[in-house]
Amino acid sequence: MATILNLEPLTAALTREQFWSLCQGNPELRLERSPQGELIIMSPVGGESGNQEATLIIKVGIWNEQTQLGYVFSSSTVFSLPQGGDRSPDVAWVAKARWEALSPEDREGFPPLCPDFVIELRSRSDRLLPLQAKMQEYLDSGLQLGWLINPQQQQVEIYRPNCPPEVVSLPATLSGEDVLPGFQLCL
Repeated sequence: MATILNLEPLTAALTREQFWSLCQGNPELRLERSPQGELIIMSPVGGESGNQEATLIIKVGIWNEQTQLGYVFSSSTVFSLPQGGDRSPDVAWVAKARWEALSPEDREGFPPLCPDFVIELRSRSDRLLPLQAKMQEYLDSGLQLGWLINPQQQQVEIYRPNCPPEVVSLPATLSGEDVLPGFQLCL
């Protein structure tokens, strides 16, 4: 579950620089920042969700090791999205050329780009609407393919640019399409 912290007593909106400083001063916290500058505190996940997330990272990572087409990132990575938010997808992948075009400083900090591919895994404590809004935020920032996996409703929402989300019932086999060529995920 995510909690939006009211910062109005201190500031109207948290800037990207303030967010960076806050994260550096509190590395034990999982934080995100909305495009409106709201501070979002992310709850830790339980064992089942953590295991499912790790399995997804492993599967994307194995595919990436075989293809060498890009870089895989965990939910600990914050991306500074072009539309203003600072977000941490559960699984992220960035094409090699885009990642390598970043300066060493940009790679070391919160990378200033939107991943090409993301997976968000809904845990039992997550509300669906904020996750759907987050997926839309990724799309607005340049996402090429995204999966919102919703075990509670036994479905996956597939996000692509300029298309409404496609809802697929589980069990399903998902394709990486042109973004992750040859990648298949059986759920």
